This record gives sequence, C-alpha cells and structure tokens, in this order.
Amino acid sequence: MAAMVQEMETMPQGLNKVMLIGHLGRSPEMRYTPDGKPVTSFSIVTTYPTTSSNGTYHDEVDWFNVIVWGALAETCKETLHTGQRVFIEGRMKTRQWTDTDNVLHSGAEVVAQRLIPLQHEQFDEPRNLDQVRDK
Repeated sequence: MAAMVQEMETMPQGLNKVMLIGHLGRSPEMRYTPDGKPVTSFSIVTTYPTTSSNGTYHDEVDWFNVIVWGALAETCKETLHTGQRVFIEGRMKTRQWTDTDNVLHSGAEVVAQRLIPLQHEQFDEPRNLDQVRDK
C-alpha cells in the first residue's frame, strides 16, 4: 500500500497528450514573437475510415491547427510542404480572443513537441526531427 501511495504522489495531476498522423493542409507559415522566438503554424488533415448505418463506406475528415515553437519551428518551415504526411506528438491548447468587432472567439490547436515527416520527398524514407526537438 505504501508503494502505491508513493507512486500516486509522483503521478501527474492530469494528462494532455495528442498524437496525429495526417497530411499538411497548408504550407507552414513562420513568424517571430516580439522577443524573437520563432513560431510556425500549419494545418493537418486526418481521415478515419468508417461505415455508415446503411453500410456505406466513407472517410471521416478532421482538420487540426498546429503550432510549433523554437528550433523545431524553423526546421518545419524549411522542410515541410502542403500534402506531406507527418506524425505529430504534442498537447492540445485552447484559447480565446476578441476580434476587431468585439466578438469573442475560441479555438483549439495542437502544440507540437515532436514531429516526424513520414514522407520527406516523394518515395523517401521517414526522417526523424527529434534532434531539433524543443524540450
């Protein structure tokens, strides 16, 4: 029992983990924060094969906005392109903002902490970008 209590004390209070495999819906766009930190954003699309109640096969499609920071952001801008298949690991981040018409909006995005191109160039082998992973 004491070992279980000790293990529970070291466990995180929550878990926010996302893993996606999909294709870039748009090429990465990079910008810099006012303090000079690089940030890159792009979208990916995933598909999930499913069968409807009448037996018809179709793909469910989901789009995700992805944000990447630091050295990995610069690498993404230099190496990724629209349509490329990638593996992304990170966390979900929700945010709210007010537009110029004073309308409140909310959204969610994936903050990528690890990214592996599964298709570097046509017919290329996967390439791991862990060496530039921000920790």
